[in-house]
Formats: sequence, structure tokens, C-alpha cells
Amino acid sequence: MSKNSVVVPEAKAALDKFKMEAASEVGVNLTNGYNGDLTSRQAGSVGGQMVKKMIESYENSIKSSK
Repeated sequence: MSKNSVVVPEAKAALDKFKMEAASEVGVNLTNGYNGDLTSRQAGSVGGQMVKKMIESYENSIKSSK
């Protein structure tokens, strides 16, 4: 079984949209489908931005629940 399998298939579209938004914020041009022409730095920037936004979202949800 692939380690990169989507646990909740219904979330795939939302994750793709989130990835495109994060890529846009760091100035990386992604296309739908294959993006194998990205450098490691570009791919890492997109992933890092996604993690940063997820952490910010979680921190905001904690603050608002108190």
C-alpha cells in the first residue's frame, strides 16, 4: 500500500485547492496533474507553506475555543 494514499477521498479536491493556494503564495507555478519539473526547493517551499498555514489554522482554533 502506498504511503501517500488519501485517507478521506472526499478531501482530495480541497487538498489540491489548498496546495495550489500555497504554491501561489510562494510564487511557484503548479499545474493540475504532473509537476515533476519542479525543483526540490520549489516543492519544499510549497509543502512548507502548507504546513505553516495548517499550524496557523490550528493555533487560531485553539485561541477561539478558549
